[in-house]
Amino acid sequence: MTSLAAPTGRAGSRILGMGSYQPETIVSNHDLAQVVETSDEWIRDRVGIANRRIAKPDELLVDMTIAAGAKAIADAGLEPSDIEAVLVATCTMPSMIPNAAAQVAYGLGVQAGAAFDVNAACAGFCYALATASDLVRAGTAEHVLVIGAEKLSDWVNPVDRSTAIIFGDGAGAAVVGPSDEPGIGPVAWGSAGDMSEMIQVPDRHSFISQEGQSVFRWATTQIAPIALRAVELAGIELSEVDVFVPHQANLRIIEAIAKRLRAKGAREDLVIARDIVDSGNTSSASIPLALDHLRTAGEARSGDVALLVGFGAGLSYAGQVVRLP
Repeated sequence: MTSLAAPTGRAGSRILGMGSYQPETIVSNHDLAQVVETSDEWIRDRVGIANRRIAKPDELLVDMTIAAGAKAIADAGLEPSDIEAVLVATCTMPSMIPNAAAQVAYGLGVQAGAAFDVNAACAGFCYALATASDLVRAGTAEHVLVIGAEKLSDWVNPVDRSTAIIFGDGAGAAVVGPSDEPGIGPVAWGSAGDMSEMIQVPDRHSFISQEGQSVFRWATTQIAPIALRAVELAGIELSEVDVFVPHQANLRIIEAIAKRLRAKGAREDLVIARDIVDSGNTSSASIPLALDHLRTAGEARSGDVALLVGFGAGLSYAGQVVRLP
């Protein structure tokens, strides 16, 4: 019988490089107050956002995704020809067919790479990163490009105060490759489909809607245990985590989760991503965007141990520990 043996596996995988992209247009709280009944103080008090980036009508999600992906490939010291698979985490493509990943692979010059989208909304980047890690460790692919990208402005009612103040556009990317030692920990993930109607776009002609208070209660009570499980699966102590990068949903949610982690042993000097203040909630793009911004600002350094936790529509959630490139 012909052998069906799998390719030789690898000891581990790691992030080799990162990159991000945001549109040029900055929409401040004061700008929004000219469109809907709100104020800078009201928005800051409830979600902690000051500004968000919004793409122009002719700036496509695929365009932003390609821009972030190109930066990640360059940061990893690779060429597009080195990429064997492209995974795009998104929930805001204007249509489901064709997928974003195949268009992005072509736009980047990736030759005949495997390409598929992952829709786990705000947990999407963590889902895609875990998938990429497994592909590399199994020997299925040498280098995998993972991109979280959203153009939420296409799906937000601009006069709906409950959503217009929250969401922004952008993309963040990472290249995953082989490593002699594990650089991406096992993923702790799951879903709560019984609460899926809390965040939804009911049909192709509708805007995004969410039950804000219910989502807030769920996130502030249920996500910290997922973060702790990810640390446990990584085989480290919580005190060894240098950087905490949760999904940038709401500054109050971020602070509540961080407080619970500190109560369980996280360091007082733990670096906490607060990218939401100037980027807004960018769903699957929020974690890689925040990570790249922390690296650029020098707040997160090469070799740091980062705890990533995504959560949102589905309701889906995922967390993993990674070592930064």
